[in-house]
Amino acid sequence: MKQLIGLIIFGRLTLEKSNTTREKSTLADALTPRQIVEELDKYIIGQFEAKRCVAIALRNRARRQMLEEDIQDEVSPKNIIMIGSTGVGKTEIARRLARLVDAPFIKVEASKYTEIGYVGRDVESMIRDLTETAISRVKAEQTEAVEEKAREFTEERLLDCIFPIPRSLQERPRLEKDMLDEPEEEDDDVVLQLPFDLGPDAETEAEEDRDKERERHLKTREKFREWLREGRLEDKPVEINVKDQSMPFVEIFSPGGIEEMDINFKDMFSNILPNQTKKRRIPVSEARTILMQEEAEKLIDMDAVISEAIQRVENSGIVFLDEIDKIAGRESRHGPDISREGVQRDILPIIEGSTVTSKYGAVRTHHILFIAAGAFHVSSPSDLIPELQGRFPIRVELKSLNKDDFKSILTEPKNALVKQYVALLKTEGIEATITDDAIDKIAALAFQVNESVEDIGARRLHTIMEKLFENLFFDAPDLDKEEVTIDADHVQSELAEIVQDQDLSRYIL
Repeated sequence: MKQLIGLIIFGRLTLEKSNTTREKSTLADALTPRQIVEELDKYIIGQFEAKRCVAIALRNRARRQMLEEDIQDEVSPKNIIMIGSTGVGKTEIARRLARLVDAPFIKVEASKYTEIGYVGRDVESMIRDLTETAISRVKAEQTEAVEEKAREFTEERLLDCIFPIPRSLQERPRLEKDMLDEPEEEDDDVVLQLPFDLGPDAETEAEEDRDKERERHLKTREKFREWLREGRLEDKPVEINVKDQSMPFVEIFSPGGIEEMDINFKDMFSNILPNQTKKRRIPVSEARTILMQEEAEKLIDMDAVISEAIQRVENSGIVFLDEIDKIAGRESRHGPDISREGVQRDILPIIEGSTVTSKYGAVRTHHILFIAAGAFHVSSPSDLIPELQGRFPIRVELKSLNKDDFKSILTEPKNALVKQYVALLKTEGIEATITDDAIDKIAALAFQVNESVEDIGARRLHTIMEKLFENLFFDAPDLDKEEVTIDADHVQSELAEIVQDQDLSRYIL
């Protein structure tokens, strides 16, 4: 019976997984480049050329999935280099794009990698991290799919803790001795007839008593189930067995780092050492979360999760390689440069297509989309090694933001800064109103500071807004008034002195 239930659950998971994959494929195919740009416009102001490039690259990936198998592998992704100063929207474009298609996405900094053979992180770790991200995402989807079944099992385990089954009602296991004492064959033809009625035997009476006790127990258990669903037992303490997550501490010194060894010590020790549990006495509300997680993990087929995750990484993974300008440059005059040209040489085979070994298996990088970004203030894309330049055929330059862009960023996107600060004050019971002239003043001051100090793009708005609302956030719990209006005069009084003093602006804004 248990095997049958397992097969049914596995079949259901497989069917749901295939339906999910098919729905996502249809969604990706339905999004045209124009629709992708419209979705990006909801969160990112301007930068139309960059949005067009990523939208075309995304659409081409969907088109590749529709090709015949013999030509499908020949179509390589058109990797992109975004050139622009900080705060103009490079990272946000890639992040929103990954959310739009629900693709595995990871953002890494090129400057934190070192050449293989030196102390530091090797470039292959970005693919391993991307695989981990994909597995977490697929596991979360499968957990949601089995949530209803896991909730039922969790409820039964909680009832066992609150109102356990009496020993008298538990099934007595059949011992080998009892089986050996039984005769192999029974003669049905021999029937012993007595001249008087012995009445019900002791075993029958005991069975009837057990049935009555079982019925009483089930009625009481159902009453506890009703209270549990109503939330009346949330604070009741129960005792459960929890897996001990602590692992032995191992300190390893390796010139290539722990990643190069590619060993999962946690899994290794879990296989060597027996699974240890410890008893904890916790409220029902907390026990439900722990037991729910355990039951969901039992229902999930991790082999299927890993297979689906690796497939998503290989066909729709996106790696955003930030600060690529920091590794741009020719040979160093003062010995080997382990963080620049050496890293470029190591990144090259991953971008052009190779197989990276992870603890979940081999991951092919031939169709992973790489989006690189950098300011390129002191270098240019031509300073990259020629082989790496050829792997990024699309280059797009993002424009610096002006005053009008700042005004749009403050009000137009779904996650606009003005909406965020108004919502924060609303939690204190204060209705804040920011006038149009105040928004104009904030945008003008942000643009002025960027021009006079250093251009950090839209991030300047965060520093301006935080300084502007600093006093209001501090005094909000003690204010008697329920409405606050912020106009241009208020902005001027709070920020004008700091903006005019460049030394203060340099450290405060």
